[in-house]
Amino acid sequence: MSKIEQFLNGKLQERKNNLSIRNLSINIPPFDFCSNDYLGFAKSGELKKLIDDTIATLPHYLNGAGGSRLLSGNTAFTEETEQLIAEFHLAESGLIFNSGYDANVGLLSSIPQRGDTIITDELIHASIIDGCRLSHAMRYKFLHNDINELETKLKLAKGNIFVVVESVYSMDGDIAPLIEISNLCERYQANLIVDEAHATGVFGANGRGLINQLNLTSKVFARIVTFGKALGVHGAIILGSKNLRHYLINFARSFIYTTAAPIHNIVAIRSAYQHLNKIDHQLIHQKIELFRKLLKEQNINALDSESAIQGILFSSNEATKLAATALQSKGFDVRAILSPTVALGKERLRICLHNFNTDEEIISLVNHLKELN
Repeated sequence: MSKIEQFLNGKLQERKNNLSIRNLSINIPPFDFCSNDYLGFAKSGELKKLIDDTIATLPHYLNGAGGSRLLSGNTAFTEETEQLIAEFHLAESGLIFNSGYDANVGLLSSIPQRGDTIITDELIHASIIDGCRLSHAMRYKFLHNDINELETKLKLAKGNIFVVVESVYSMDGDIAPLIEISNLCERYQANLIVDEAHATGVFGANGRGLINQLNLTSKVFARIVTFGKALGVHGAIILGSKNLRHYLINFARSFIYTTAAPIHNIVAIRSAYQHLNKIDHQLIHQKIELFRKLLKEQNINALDSESAIQGILFSSNEATKLAATALQSKGFDVRAILSPTVALGKERLRICLHNFNTDEEIISLVNHLKELN
């Protein structure tokens, strides 16, 4: 065995030993409490028909973009879609990226420079961490949602300052104190960047997100909105000023050096936004309220969350995996989130609620959780 194969085997064995090895699975239990498809758009026949009908109206439909947006991959339809989305979120402008990961890496790697400072919540998404690493800026972390420590780090900051948070955190499901963070950014002349991945579609009027709900649109330098969660399709957009859009076109490497999304994907994104106007936006919150009520009645050890993401805490990787396996055997698609993805001792079942989960399914899930907790 070669030296590099020995290295690979050794690292994989470490993961096996601490029960944190990851594997792909195609065995999906019938009751979905796992996916980020909060509104059921990925499963929606109505949305699929809207996409197909729109595709049929395009005069020159290509299977692929054929190049980057700066070469052959740009279309008027894409630029119109970007502007429609920006206006929906009450932003001046927007630029579509192929994924939320690409958007975060492109934004954070291109704008902060040597001598600048990035301050992130300690639970910020891996894509933002990777973007920060690719910049030449100093990076500080502050304790999760801790306003006092954020201010401490702001006092140390130099150059252009960027504070980066998620509005809804992907593993805990809790909400950032955005008004307080915004006020601090204003006081210290810091630029606020908010990832709205798990808030879009769930919070705000017609699913516009928490920044809109809290009337903070004028206080934010950039917002990242992803389409692969509640909108049920794929890709992401960075919202901000026209100047920001033009800068990213010129300097964001994850935008410049990649083949553009095919027109079918852009149609799917635009159709998902049209579909947002047709749904009951209170339904997902009714599901969340029911689940939280049942957890409280059963005294189940859960993270505090008002979002569609709910965490049920266990004491170890082993206990969490056993609980997930037990639920999956009952037909519930619930997955274990293990360390090192989350902190040691904070392993949990990450349960996602959806419009399509029936009340009976939610009640049955909580009853099974009670047996395990």
